[in-house]
Amino acid sequence: MRSENTPFRGGPLDGRVLPILTGPTGHPPKWYEVPVPAHDGRPPTLYAYRREPAGHTKRLGLQRGWVYQYVPEGRERRELRWPWSKPGGGAGAEDAEPKGTEPNG
Repeated sequence: MRSENTPFRGGPLDGRVLPILTGPTGHPPKWYEVPVPAHDGRPPTLYAYRREPAGHTKRLGLQRGWVYQYVPEGRERRELRWPWSKPGGGAGAEDAEPKGTEPNG
């Protein structure tokens, strides 16, 4: 696998450049999480970094690579959105119509 030296900004890894494995598209992962074990019996800390563009060239506007930016809130969790799903439909929203009623009656 190919790796890319990627700089980190903010947080405990600020200023460091680490080799990050790239995926099949040649890009590093969108999120990079660093687990840090705790020694006092507390749960381990998880530092989250989000991938952002490092900058663009002046003339053609091409991207210059990636940089990981520290996100103190942690990684945002999103639910999967499928093209055939109804908007605003959650886990219990598949039966919006009350049972026992006919749609044409």
